[in-house]
Amino acid sequence: MRKDYRLEKRKWVIIGFVMLVALIFVVRLYNLQINDENFRASADSNAFLKKTIYPSRGLIYDRNGELIVYNQPAYDVMLIPKDVHEFDTLSLCRTLGITSEQLQSRFEAMKDPRLNPGYSAYTPQKLLTHLSAEDYGKLQEKLYLYPGFYIQKRILRQYNHSTAANVLGNIREVSQKDLENDPYYQRGDYCGDLGVEKSYEEYLRGTKGAEILIRDVHGRIQGHYEDGAHDIAPISGKNLKLALDYSLQQYAESLMVNKIGAIVAIEPATGEILCMVSSPTYDPLQMVGRQRGENYSKLKSDPLKPLFDRSLMGAYPPGSTFKPSQGLILLQEGIINTSTTYPCSHGFISGGLRVGCHAHGSPLPLKPALQTSCNAFFCWGFKNMIDRKSKYGNSADAFEVWKHHLVSLGYGYKLGVDLPGEGRGFIPNDRFYNKIYGDGRWSANTVISVAIGQGEILATPLQIANLGATIANRGWFITPHVVKEIQDTVISEQYTERRYPTIDSKYFDEVAEGMRMAVTGGTCRLANLPDIEVCGKTGTAQNPHGKDHSAFLGFAPYADPKIAVCVYVENAGFGATYGVPIGSLIIEKYLKGEISPQRKYIEERMLESNTILYSGVKKH
Repeated sequence: MRKDYRLEKRKWVIIGFVMLVALIFVVRLYNLQINDENFRASADSNAFLKKTIYPSRGLIYDRNGELIVYNQPAYDVMLIPKDVHEFDTLSLCRTLGITSEQLQSRFEAMKDPRLNPGYSAYTPQKLLTHLSAEDYGKLQEKLYLYPGFYIQKRILRQYNHSTAANVLGNIREVSQKDLENDPYYQRGDYCGDLGVEKSYEEYLRGTKGAEILIRDVHGRIQGHYEDGAHDIAPISGKNLKLALDYSLQQYAESLMVNKIGAIVAIEPATGEILCMVSSPTYDPLQMVGRQRGENYSKLKSDPLKPLFDRSLMGAYPPGSTFKPSQGLILLQEGIINTSTTYPCSHGFISGGLRVGCHAHGSPLPLKPALQTSCNAFFCWGFKNMIDRKSKYGNSADAFEVWKHHLVSLGYGYKLGVDLPGEGRGFIPNDRFYNKIYGDGRWSANTVISVAIGQGEILATPLQIANLGATIANRGWFITPHVVKEIQDTVISEQYTERRYPTIDSKYFDEVAEGMRMAVTGGTCRLANLPDIEVCGKTGTAQNPHGKDHSAFLGFAPYADPKIAVCVYVENAGFGATYGVPIGSLIIEKYLKGEISPQRKYIEERMLESNTILYSGVKKH
């Protein structure tokens, strides 16, 4: 019998076809079971429910151990869309205290890829946040009526005081950018926003845990998978102890009510920030709960900008608080010694240029110049430095030497405080002026206003306070920081190591003495305390947009400094009018714990005064 080769070939074609189909099925099954996350999620979700257990966020204390920020439970209503079946929507709405329209809107938003990228019917989705304890109890009783729904316990922040919002910050729901940058987060998580909540987020947030719950064929929870053998316990976040003295913080904030500006106080020996006030401020409780979004919008649109932290972001002309740094530079560069005098006939006059000054003796050396805040002295010193070609070659090179000293004293760049958003202020360089006036076509007279902290010079209150700490220490400082201790963690060396400016330590005593003279018989007399040797420097910073700004830089005691402080009040006039009295009250309150009866009238005047009236800003 002859073999039919056509049938033989057809057989192999059929076998090949069957094998191809089988291969396709195998590849498809592999993709579904191994590579396809949706299929895997679907299969797992039929049998298991993995619930994230959020850790307790780290607590925050002040330097004296007073609890400032703690946690309270909050509840989110969650659901897995594929498990949601028919339910009584009106009953659910009544239980949650929302309308059926709001419920429908939330379902639509949940499925909108623009509002909820990465939506999946197999993964938990958030329906409602921050359920009250009362509503939680109502829903818990009826939860069996709503298939696919469950309650997720979370942590909300609570505050013992309505103080230091700019330092503490708050927490918010993570953004898409947060999700992309840090694998720790899942959609719906919360993270620190502003303040120490943001800068110390990795310490505060802890480590999430998980529960694996097993379902029956009807999707009902039957308990923990293998009696909880695969559950993971959460690890609480680390507690923080702030450097802030909360009683001082509260007092400082009360002095700044109805004023625009900032106060920064530093412990010179450690760089620890004792208080950091930005005014106007807000109650941190406004940034908690369901009303957070609405309150945030109101604060953001407020013309007084309470969300703007003026203490470390505000860039102000330092005015005469800048003069101690000028004295140090002139001494270091050999432009002056303690006996060098400059004339002042109500100001500085050179080549037709005039910078005004107030009445005082003339000529003056450095210490009395600091005592009386003589503009002419520092203008003449600056001119003799910048125009000294025999020493520096040209004005541009001299100016760079001048700037280099200022940078070493903490101006012109971020100091590195442990808070987000720090500003750098501004110290111009020679290229800045070359661009404006032309290469080599400017001199000291052209930019003379920078000698007295005006013109292009800008500084943050933090930088000004840090200068006070540097002078108090007689020639060194530690990077200012608001966190004193982290639970079971060594604080960064950045906040323990001394930083030395380019100025020899021997010159700081001369400047400190001049600042002491300013308090005992100069422009800071209102800061003179009978039993505390206060050193100070006023600042009246010209403001082209309205009334001058009032500033004060000081430290105390003279021989063993415990506090350095900067006060800056916008649109408040002379430094002695607001800066000095507020600064002296801060020093007295911190060192003595109370204000003496003889000075109560100063306290009352500062508490009751209102300088917002002069700001030109209309409050809502």
